[in-house]
Amino acid sequence: MTAVQEFWEQAAQVERFAAREPDRRLTELLRLYPHPQEICVLDLGCAGGRNTVLLAEQGFDVYALDASFAMVAKTRERTAAILGVLEAERRIHPSKMSDLRPFDSESFDLIVALGIYHNAASQQEWECTLNETARVLKPHGLVLVSNFSPQSDPQGAGLRLVPGETHVYEGFGAGPMWLLDADDLDAEMARVRLVPVIATQTVFVKTDEGHRVTINALYHKM
Repeated sequence: MTAVQEFWEQAAQVERFAAREPDRRLTELLRLYPHPQEICVLDLGCAGGRNTVLLAEQGFDVYALDASFAMVAKTRERTAAILGVLEAERRIHPSKMSDLRPFDSESFDLIVALGIYHNAASQQEWECTLNETARVLKPHGLVLVSNFSPQSDPQGAGLRLVPGETHVYEGFGAGPMWLLDADDLDAEMARVRLVPVIATQTVFVKTDEGHRVTINALYHKM
């Protein structure tokens, strides 16, 4: 197991992510769906289940995955209280974001990809992940995205570009990350026929030792 994998399997990290409130932008977006039982949603990189639980509580046809077995176990545990143990196990899978083979093409109306794409550690992983996202998304389906920017400096020591890479940086505690600014993120999404629904936003937040810059976006499939 790599150091990055060990980081995401730590009980403290699982509990930290599970304790977070559901994403505000997702909560607002879900109001657009008057018949949630007819909307199939994938929570890509579900972590401790904060958004998966919200989707299940509101009656969406929700599926989720995460590369961390500990995160999947926590999300299953929380979701089982709503859907039952067997349904939680059927719907929540341990899997990489770049491998969506369990799902048919054009399966999902909405993909929730919050704080997940930037975990790509290479161009190959990044491109494969976006291709898979586009494959399983229905025509005119939506993808809700948040992705860290290379303008981030969370520990006040600056980010370091990995030698030989164009967008992979070190300096976050969770390992190397694929970081893009808003224009570059839009361009990458356009490559797989995902275009902005609204203008992509850049959000600056101070941390204890520096700052974090996040790109928030909502795309639809052409």
